[in-house]
Amino acid sequence: MKSLFHLAFHVRDLDQARRFYGKVLGCAEGRSTDTWVDFDFFGHQISLHLGEPFATTRTGRVGDAMVPMPHFGIVLEYPDWRAMADRLEATDTDFVLKPQVRFEGQPGEQWTMFFCDPFGNPIEAKGFRSFDAVYDK
Repeated sequence: MKSLFHLAFHVRDLDQARRFYGKVLGCAEGRSTDTWVDFDFFGHQISLHLGEPFATTRTGRVGDAMVPMPHFGIVLEYPDWRAMADRLEATDTDFVLKPQVRFEGQPGEQWTMFFCDPFGNPIEAKGFRSFDAVYDK
């Protein structure tokens, strides 16, 4: 079965959302109206609707850090993850969790970073040397 993941959530300003998701993250814009806009979020569909973003709390433990819950994100191969980290660092992104490696030398070794869009919606980006390692125990 082939499928795409879809997530719809609120943002306060569509033009600001276009700048962040389109220009900073490099997501292609899809259909839109005056109250929402779709993006191709690395092969999956996100729909950003005008409204008040969902509430989050820092209750998710990642190593020694507490990260925002709920959050959404993307899993990338390491070179693409590194390129995204470099783009975000170049735009002075305020990271919740700065780009770093975790589980180094262990099954599931991965790079991670947490950041928020301009509306406070938390996003995690993970990087793996191979997608085959995503579910390693």
